[in-house]
Amino acid sequence: MEFPEQADIAKLIDSQPYPSFARVSYEPATETIADPLETVRSEVDRLAFEELEPGSTVAVGVGSRGIHLIADIVAETVTAIEERGFAPIIVPAMGSHGGATSEGQREILAALDITEDRIGAPIDARMDVAKLDDVSVDGTETPVYFATAALEADAVMVINRVKPHTNFTGRIESGLCKMLTVGLGKQQGAQAFHSTALAEGYVPTIESLTAAIRESVPLLGGLALVENFYEETGVIEAIPGSAFEERGPELLERARAEMATLPVDDIDLLVVDELGKEISGAGMDTNVIGRYQVINAPDPETPAIDLIYARGLTDETSGNGNGIGLADITRRAAVDQLDLRKTYANALTSGSLAKAKLPPVAPNDELALRVALNALGGYDPETARVAWIENTTDLDEFYVSDALLEDIEDEVAVRNRVQLTFDDGTALFE
Repeated sequence: MEFPEQADIAKLIDSQPYPSFARVSYEPATETIADPLETVRSEVDRLAFEELEPGSTVAVGVGSRGIHLIADIVAETVTAIEERGFAPIIVPAMGSHGGATSEGQREILAALDITEDRIGAPIDARMDVAKLDDVSVDGTETPVYFATAALEADAVMVINRVKPHTNFTGRIESGLCKMLTVGLGKQQGAQAFHSTALAEGYVPTIESLTAAIRESVPLLGGLALVENFYEETGVIEAIPGSAFEERGPELLERARAEMATLPVDDIDLLVVDELGKEISGAGMDTNVIGRYQVINAPDPETPAIDLIYARGLTDETSGNGNGIGLADITRRAAVDQLDLRKTYANALTSGSLAKAKLPPVAPNDELALRVALNALGGYDPETARVAWIENTTDLDEFYVSDALLEDIEDEVAVRNRVQLTFDDGTALFE
């Protein structure tokens, strides 16, 4: 596909002065576990291993990206299981991620440093599933699929972070139930889940599938993780399989209170350096940008961001640009990073098609910003409220225009004043 060149766009929109910027740091108070691995060991002790026969196999579902110390936590869990005389098996629990292939899911685990050598347990990445049942979710019949690799084990547990979801708000969002129903459902299970969730709602679908899986699977429990503003581990808690729906909402509230967000709700233009699946399932955390763009849920009222410019993808996302459709403009460098096979596999399985749309593509930063600022209407560099962040996870330091700084100066510390410049069309702060 050919995109307009510099000369094609530059003549359409006059260049205008840019706002003055400041680099600021934002450091809200949070709580962090002093010794996460010791906590893992003590929490695993709380699960009902005494109900298993000696030598039993335990499938451990993992794979959610962007979790602090995830490889260490998985390795410590594996060691704790082995010391009790059982045989752990790692099963990727990530739905359609990795292009919905066994090789792709192994690659994602390896990128998380979860390998057989590192963890000390075999990895069974088969995409095969078994159909456990059909359940009715508010009258919609839904097949319940579960990973064969996990189903063949004598017991199943999952490890996942509890956090606000990127497509909806409810009493249960991302966490152990979602890992169980969507992650271990592999591509078929994830697609069936999302199809029903789009029609009947995410929470009823999660609850119905969790109950059906519990009836057919020897569910030992799970290790729930909650992270704070700095993406450090604030909670590690073992939850028995019978209590996922009961304990999950309480941990979700803790996660919501401490999650990384910007200290302002009203922004004219948000510039995001990078998006990726390890940052958020939607590429950019929708709770930070205020956009779900799904057919069955309205966007959050806050934050209210008029325009978003996404500059590129992370290396870790390996071309999966799911979420680029949440932006209003991007640049050619981001498009060159896209792997549409991976992006489409994710979007088509989830049914959240808007996240895979391609916004207008500018040749470089200078033209992208010129287009974005013009699209705001009535642009004035003295009043434009612009925030510039690395990604939607690392929010302890970012850039803001002077107009925005006036609103948040009591909550942030100014590191230094900077000027936006360009080197061959690429933006620089000096």
